[in-house]
Amino acid sequence: MKRLNPKYIRIAAFILVPLLVIFLIVGYTTYSKRESLLQKAIDKAKAKAKRDYNLDVKIGSAHFTGTSTVSFTDVTIVPDQRDSLLNIKTLVVSVKLLPLAVGDIKLADVILQDGFINLTSVKGVKNFDFLFKKKKDTTATHTKVDLADLSDHLINELLYKIPDNLALSNFSIAFRDDSTRLKLLAKSAMIKDGNLTSTIDVDNGAATWHVAGKMHPSDKDIDVKLYADGKKVELPIIEKKFRLKLNFDTISTKLTKVEHGGGETKIYGSWAVHNLLIHHPALSSDNIEFPDASIDANVFVGSNYVSVDSSSLIHIKKLTAHPFIKYTLNPVKIYELKINTGWLNAADIFDAFPSGMFDALNGIQVAGKLNYALNFYMDSSKLDDLQFDSRLSKDNFRIIKYGKTDLTKLNSSFVYTPYEKGKPMAPHLIGPDNPEFTPLEQIAPTLRNAVMTAEDPSFYNNHGFVEEAIRKSIVTDFKDKKFKRGGSGISMQLVKNAYLSKEKTLSRKIEEILIVWIIENNRLMSKNRMLEVYFNIIEWGRNIYGISEASHYYFGKSPSELTLGESIYLASIVPYPKGGLYAFQPDGTLRPGLHGYFNLIGKLMAQKGYTQRDTNAYGFYSVRLREGLRRAIAPVDTATADSLMKQGGDDNEIMPALEDPTKKPNFFQRLFGKKDTTGKGEEEKEKLKEKSAKEKLKDQVEALKQEYKLKIDNIDTAGKTRKEIRQEKRRLRKEQDDKEDELKAKANL
Repeated sequence: MKRLNPKYIRIAAFILVPLLVIFLIVGYTTYSKRESLLQKAIDKAKAKAKRDYNLDVKIGSAHFTGTSTVSFTDVTIVPDQRDSLLNIKTLVVSVKLLPLAVGDIKLADVILQDGFINLTSVKGVKNFDFLFKKKKDTTATHTKVDLADLSDHLINELLYKIPDNLALSNFSIAFRDDSTRLKLLAKSAMIKDGNLTSTIDVDNGAATWHVAGKMHPSDKDIDVKLYADGKKVELPIIEKKFRLKLNFDTISTKLTKVEHGGGETKIYGSWAVHNLLIHHPALSSDNIEFPDASIDANVFVGSNYVSVDSSSLIHIKKLTAHPFIKYTLNPVKIYELKINTGWLNAADIFDAFPSGMFDALNGIQVAGKLNYALNFYMDSSKLDDLQFDSRLSKDNFRIIKYGKTDLTKLNSSFVYTPYEKGKPMAPHLIGPDNPEFTPLEQIAPTLRNAVMTAEDPSFYNNHGFVEEAIRKSIVTDFKDKKFKRGGSGISMQLVKNAYLSKEKTLSRKIEEILIVWIIENNRLMSKNRMLEVYFNIIEWGRNIYGISEASHYYFGKSPSELTLGESIYLASIVPYPKGGLYAFQPDGTLRPGLHGYFNLIGKLMAQKGYTQRDTNAYGFYSVRLREGLRRAIAPVDTATADSLMKQGGDDNEIMPALEDPTKKPNFFQRLFGKKDTTGKGEEEKEKLKEKSAKEKLKDQVEALKQEYKLKIDNIDTAGKTRKEIRQEKRRLRKEQDDKEDELKAKANL
């Protein structure tokens, strides 16, 4: 080994020794003045809190008790003209010196005794609203936040603030608003040698919780669980505020690794829950219970997106699935969702269904294999190009035994009980022993074809689902920012009416889809029988069930005698049966607003060869309401009638359409014409005839939209690629926009 030249050693010594001396001098000076530096830092923090957030921060005493340990007493934070937010009697904090040398504050030890955080929101005044205060922008330009860097920074900041050793006692967190209260008192919490233990009193003895497990924040290694003594973990405050009942035996969370590089922050962890119970009116009418559920979630954060990677895995009993969820924030918002289960035993899938979710399928036994795959992609700037593909594939799938509901019961006579507002109505026998039952061959072909054209054009060719209709419903709901359009075809409507309640819950909708899939893919019922039962059980008006009742009620004739115009009218009221009478004027003729609908359905029927083309609105002018009903139709203006016609779908209620001459009129009947027996009635009739140009334009535009909606929904896809289908849709939408502009130009609006 070659010896170093003494000359170089002397040069290094001349450089390093002065540097060491300077370092020692600076260190000694800093150490001797650390108390004054601490006070200056505290004063600066107080001033910033007052200036930026209007917070009054007070500290009784603060001083060093060791090389890197600071002791605080009587710390308080009070927002201006608000309730006290924080109070700590004793706080001792030690930081690690090595991370501090490079500018990172990493807590080593923390002792916290006797304190509270008090959150209040009383009469709209919050003592924590400063948290949502936006900082004033002092720069002229805005730079986009890199989410990958931001998430990495936040994770490190959070983990660095978890001390290696913690001794906490008598620290409470309380929340109070106008109607609810919650208090969590940590009697003790300790982190020692990487083990976390704690005891938390909930609402003054209502329950005792524990958070316990492994805690190595420096190594990004955390594995903790939350559980209660002798009962489930639950918070009544959640049920009071959100109508959500939520409790569980144990919930655990695990962080195993965090990586940052290549423009991504990757967070590897898992979450698991044991005996989870959920209840919310929008989910199900019953409690939904999951015995065991977990997810191994790998969350990847990029510069402009957050995603759950497809390497993640969901477990519910023996059911497993790989989810992929991605939310891109800019330059436009993009939503992506993919789920793939792979081939699984069908029995394992059905066994994984949580209790309380699927009542009709409860107890069903199946065999074979199933594979579910979902692909969803939505660009918020191109909503009409939304991609939706949902498939449940089968391999030798079969039903061994039906559960609570026999899904083949519709193949023979059965009793159907409709419900209104959750209450059972008079039962109906669906079968030849009921004189009101109408076999399919005795229903006018024009009615069968009109209803299929309007509700489910591909009924005889699909397997219960019209993917394009579902896709369109998602687009419509997103545009309107509410659940407005359901996308249900005839098969789904039949299942909803025959097997399920009318409650509008997520679980009922999923169960409806499952039952339709089972019936269609196992050929439990022929298409003709499905259509026959459908016509005999659906609602056609207030307390009018079945096509026989409907045809006699509206037109005084049997279903086989219905004309084309009468058939199109009946098809128009299927989505809104309770509003059907509002389609008529007091003289028994149809309101002009339906003219466009008749042309639309008629043209589509003619294209399929169901009827002859004509220029007289396909029977619109020949439809006449049964004379016995005409005198009871309340005269209302067009706008009101249009609104009432579109009410009365599932679970919707509207005002009564008919007036009973033997009863006193109610408020709505008086409002809509009970008293108009003199000149006022004539005045109302004149108003109906004086339709404004604006109202006419509205009707024409609505009819145009309906016409092109059906055109788009019924594009002939045979032999066309997906690209060609999208191009055809774009052409039709452009054509619709051009025609709408022409209508507006003609109306000078």
